[in-house]
Amino acid sequence: MSDPWVKVADREDCPPGRLLAVEAAGEAIVLANVDGSVYALEDQCSHADFALSQGELVGGEVECTLHGARFDACTGRATRLPAIRKVRVYDVETRADGIYVKVE
Repeated sequence: MSDPWVKVADREDCPPGRLLAVEAAGEAIVLANVDGSVYALEDQCSHADFALSQGELVGGEVECTLHGARFDACTGRATRLPAIRKVRVYDVETRADGIYVKVE
């Protein structure tokens, strides 16, 4: 059985207040650094076929720039219309040698 933890970035690649598009085991993921804590979400808006990594981090929310939908960076919950469905979240660990996402 392979290790479900995949290194997706170096720590300095995703500074506070920024989003970063990464891939792990063929899955598109967006990292969101909220005040030094890194979260990992599915990199696709649940409202439209658009990459959340192309959006902005507004406080603790990832905003899709296509229609303005927002998602809680920690839980993936839709917080602003037109999105009503949450996006998938992934377990993430910031280690000394980088940022790891658990993909199962």
